[in-house]
Amino acid sequence: MRRTDVFGDDGAWTGLVLEVESRRRPGLCLFAAEGRLLLAQGERPVLLASVDDDRCGVEFRRTDAYRSVVPPVRAVAAREVVGRPDRWAYRFAEHLAGAPGGPLHDGRWLLSRESPLLRWNHGNRPASAYWGEMIVEGHPDGYVDWFVHDGSWEILPLRPMPDHRDARVKAYRKQARDGVLPPVLLWWVSGLDCHVVLDGHARLAAAVAESVAPPLLHLHRTASGDEVAAGTGRAVEEYEAELARFAELRVRHGAAVPDGAGIAGASLVRRLAELRTGVRPTWAWPLPGGRDGWSRIAREVAGGEGGPSA
Repeated sequence: MRRTDVFGDDGAWTGLVLEVESRRRPGLCLFAAEGRLLLAQGERPVLLASVDDDRCGVEFRRTDAYRSVVPPVRAVAAREVVGRPDRWAYRFAEHLAGAPGGPLHDGRWLLSRESPLLRWNHGNRPASAYWGEMIVEGHPDGYVDWFVHDGSWEILPLRPMPDHRDARVKAYRKQARDGVLPPVLLWWVSGLDCHVVLDGHARLAAAVAESVAPPLLHLHRTASGDEVAAGTGRAVEEYEAELARFAELRVRHGAAVPDGAGIAGASLVRRLAELRTGVRPTWAWPLPGGRDGWSRIAREVAGGEGGPSA
């Protein structure tokens, strides 16, 4: 897996591009069949979901089968890399590359510190209220409301959130107060229109309890190498055409007309950045057995206790 750092206009580190090869299907795999979704880790169903017919939301049933792709983070390690999201990204990338039950498959991915979740607290509410609301509740059953939270991209834990009295949460609360809390690892799943927590359930609970914004690393699929190359070629052609247009205007109207480099250059930079790091839909694989196969798995998981609609 090749890794490439991404930097913002100010030179600050913003993310890590992961180029994955020779992994045709991930260990943590999303399957789909006619409005039904199954997230499975190996042979274990982790989450079953049923999309509403009116596309206003999705019912889900979560099992207790998910296992984190990242080993427990020790307090000493947290203090060693405080304030260095790039080092956390490399550490998480190493585990994602080696984990048999992770979501990575062939293609390009971005592991970024710039999650949109960090920008949506428009009412400037206390962190505990904002982040608590963004976490999807319910175990084993729940509902992701696409109508109320349209565009909010909520956070769906892959296992029950620990209570504030949990020993791990208590330990992480101290780290949150000290400003050394390790980041929560999120994966954007477009089929659910929300993020799922790959690692850091207890850290997220600690941040909410302490009313601080949790540090995040946000994983999503981005444009393929071929798409980047083709898009770059088109963007450069349009940039050159725009410079030629300004040159013609300068011939007609004189040097008072700008050369266009500032305008066209800024547009080129934005387009290239979007190509390199923009969000692309999550891949899903055809579910064996289709909708009937999904219903059979849902019955097995529910054990006669209901669950998402078949």
